Amino acid sequence: MLTVAVLISGTGSNLRALLDAARHPDFPARIVVVGADRDAEGLAHAEEFGIPTFTAPFRDFADREAWGEELGRQLEVHNPDLIVLSGLMRLLPASLVARYSPRIVNTHPAYLPEFPGAHGVRDALAAGVPQTGASVIVVDDGIDSGPILAQERIPVLQDDTEHTLHERIKPVERRLLIDVVRRIATGELALTH
Repeated sequence: MLTVAVLISGTGSNLRALLDAARHPDFPARIVVVGADRDAEGLAHAEEFGIPTFTAPFRDFADREAWGEELGRQLEVHNPDLIVLSGLMRLLPASLVARYSPRIVNTHPAYLPEFPGAHGVRDALAAGVPQTGASVIVVDDGIDSGPILAQERIPVLQDDTEHTLHERIKPVERRLLIDVVRRIATGELALTH
């Protein structure tokens, strides 16, 4: 059984989908801990499922490295096989990425390498592209630059706003994430640098 840690910053909608998938006995992965970089609403999903949680508020640490050391200590307690960044809105320090690489995956609301960074949906709309997408990648020490594990195109509609487009991307992100975790757990998908 693949053990998974999930790191979040917000409402945890992808986390919720993963928790719902993992509740089924035939799903080959279990979430063992959920962490957040702030007092995130999404921690309530983990608590509802009886999953341990932790918070490591970024502002409580002198720098990114000190914050990363705390994340590493918290993760070490649960020794996960895989770490999923699910809406974590902070870059992990390179030392933490190196420690767990390539066992960290991230979802992104764009068809990478198009529109990396924190504003993928907004950037796609500003560029006027006819389609964008959703991606699941291996985290490396760049910004949304790791190997692509799964992705899917999503049309940009003429009347789309950042909100409406993002709301259409989210279900695709969830489906791709659940499938990637399942495929990693069954050995169908190998993680590489």
